[in-house]
Amino acid sequence: MDVRRDVEFEGHGGTLLRGWLYSPSRTTAPASPGVVMAHGFSALKEMALDRYAEVFCQAGLAVLVYDHRGFGASDGEPRQKINPWAQARDYRYAITWLGCQPEVDSDRIGIWGSSYSGGEVIVVGSCDERVKAVVANVPFAGLPDVDYSDTAARHAAICQQLGDESGASLADVEQSSFGPLPVIRSPGLEGPVMLDQPESTEWFGQWETRAPRWLNSITLENGMGTEPVWDPGACISHVAPRPLLLVVATEDRLAATAITREAFERAGEPKQLVMLEGHHFVPYEGEGFARSAEAARSFFAKHLMVA
Repeated sequence: MDVRRDVEFEGHGGTLLRGWLYSPSRTTAPASPGVVMAHGFSALKEMALDRYAEVFCQAGLAVLVYDHRGFGASDGEPRQKINPWAQARDYRYAITWLGCQPEVDSDRIGIWGSSYSGGEVIVVGSCDERVKAVVANVPFAGLPDVDYSDTAARHAAICQQLGDESGASLADVEQSSFGPLPVIRSPGLEGPVMLDQPESTEWFGQWETRAPRWLNSITLENGMGTEPVWDPGACISHVAPRPLLLVVATEDRLAATAITREAFERAGEPKQLVMLEGHHFVPYEGEGFARSAEAARSFFAKHLMVA
């Protein structure tokens, strides 16, 4: 029987990040491959990631699911602030921690991210050679009207920032900030919000009672207007030779479908594209979840299960 237990580990600077470790029942290998997972824009691990992790664990994968710093069960101040550089850096700490667990083969670790963290795993997978497979679920995969014909210098600058532990990187020093703003529009709420699409309001709104740690407030720090710019689109062609799976929604208005399809075309082999009918949130429920989870499970099994 697969086992889930509460865990905590140190992210950058000793900040305690908390989540769940799913350990599979005995496999034929002495140690299991592993997958690191975190959620997207303001979302928490309770918001459908447990169901993804269960699918992966049943396939024989050890799965670490955690909340980003400043969100949910994890420590970190200020609260409710997304800094993609800091979140991506913590993915690397999570990889290190998972690889140190006795039931995990540190040479066979993949990463999974969704929406905003889908872009983060593209960046991390392009910069960290320990990553053996990348799954980006409805990812923020690039910016509009950007020339991606030559990304070598931009990619190198992003990787340099990601590896900077000096305390002076974009993960640590604010160059730009947007917010705080509500994530979605609540009854009686006037003024701007981060995500004003009806599908965003519907999906996040259901979690206000189901995931009480989720808060309808967010600040985005260093997610735009920095040098270098946070841009998974400049990194996606550098993920190869690590295998990459993109799960893309056909009517995505948050992580624009056309931009993500174009990013996939720039990615090197091996790569796989799965298209889901519907909007940005279809991978979290019903048939969309079933297809997305199965595609990721099969992909991780193919690329991580062979020692």
